[in-house]
Amino acid sequence: MAENPRAQRLAKQIQTIVASAIEREIKDPRLELVTVTDARVTGDLHDATVYYTVRGRDIHDEPDYDQAAVSLNRARGQIRKIVGDQLSVRFTPTISFERDTVPESSAHMEELLNRARARDEELAKLRANAKPAGESNPYKHTGDDA
Repeated sequence: MAENPRAQRLAKQIQTIVASAIEREIKDPRLELVTVTDARVTGDLHDATVYYTVRGRDIHDEPDYDQAAVSLNRARGQIRKIVGDQLSVRFTPTISFERDTVPESSAHMEELLNRARARDEELAKLRANAKPAGESNPYKHTGDDA
């Protein structure tokens, strides 16, 4: 079943509005490392789910997912008000936030693929020097060919 085109358009608008609201209007320093990646709206246009990721402060720093979730839930009412002011719909959808796990999943898949490639290379090296177990012609023929 195809998704509602109006819900898709509304989701795209909500994604843009929430991203700019977090960047410009919400004054919470814990949200400066949050990136809005996607938004989905139900077919009845009453509920919106906004997906986000969190960066670390530097390469070696682990992102603080818990603080970001607390901050987003604390600012949910203000964000819904901003969304309602900028959308031209009769009912402003309720907004919930979910952490987007696609980047972590894709990094894990890349790691698994790299391991598989390394193992394939090892097997190719072993196969290059391999000899059959037993004689080269396992089907021996006796003097009687029947």
